[in-house]
Amino acid sequence: MTRFYTKKGDDGYTGLLREGRVPKYSRLIETIGDVDEANAALALARSLSKAPETNTILKAVQKDLYYLMSEIAASPENELEFQRITASRVLWLESQIEEISAKVYIPDEFILPGDSQSGAAMDMARTIVRRAERHLARLLHGKVIKNRELLHYINRLSSLCFVLELLENQAAGIIKTTVVKA
Repeated sequence: MTRFYTKKGDDGYTGLLREGRVPKYSRLIETIGDVDEANAALALARSLSKAPETNTILKAVQKDLYYLMSEIAASPENELEFQRITASRVLWLESQIEEISAKVYIPDEFILPGDSQSGAAMDMARTIVRRAERHLARLLHGKVIKNRELLHYINRLSSLCFVLELLENQAAGIIKTTVVKA
């Protein structure tokens, strides 16, 4: 039988793809946890999605997020071995954003989340992605990680979540998402 625990983390430290162990509250672990949480939120959004393209796009994004977490967990000595988030993946995200944007009505005002279940799930994922972006920026600016494409990818991912929210609302029969007048 497979065990789902190692008993090595009981002291409040955890291992990464690098030498030694770090506290479970370290900025590295916090950022990896944020990306993992974003991945779970995207999984929920995918499970509720109505538009077929949402499912396909989010599966690819979820795989990318595993690669992204691996690179964050890697040591400076082995980070290139785990580097899979490149400018081409960012360009792929941008192309998805453009394709979806061409299919939906995009309001000029802030939108009020919750017009559809799947749209609300996308918005929740977007906010978690934004938190991961803030923590990833801290690692990049602190020179803990070097690959700027990780931050570019997460930034574009929040935009993708926004347009997918609009697409999901549309797939649920909501043509014009509720807005908040400033």
